[in-house]
Amino acid sequence: MTLYLRPAQPTDAGRTGEILWDHAKSEAGVLDLFSCAEAIAFCGEMIDRGWVTVGTLGGRVEAFLARSGAEISSLYVSRNANGRGLGKLLLKDAKAQSDALWLEVHPDNDGAQRFYRRLGFKPASEQSDTTILMRWEKEPQA
Repeated sequence: MTLYLRPAQPTDAGRTGEILWDHAKSEAGVLDLFSCAEAIAFCGEMIDRGWVTVGTLGGRVEAFLARSGAEISSLYVSRNANGRGLGKLLLKDAKAQSDALWLEVHPDNDGAQRFYRRLGFKPASEQSDTTILMRWEKEPQA
């Protein structure tokens, strides 16, 4: 199946919200913070701001990355498409558009930390109990 990236459209809010909600359901305590409808509305707001790029697999939205300037605020891949390269492709696209990027990762999310390290992100010196700040910078041209 073909992987494809494109800017998100307003009609993608439902699918991106479902992907976000599916991940949120697996995190302790998150279900008390927001509903699936609120996840869809949140994704709709990010799409309206022009922050979201979606990754499709076989024509279906299976991943999305939301970026405001250098900040990557969301990167989620559906469980059905996990390991197929959409997350890597979305980050590669974001890196091609920026000289530096940063994001926050939960300290217990070892898989995400490994994923971002493989793609050149490094933990920053500023840390908290609830997040790890990771940064990437474009290599200077020789």
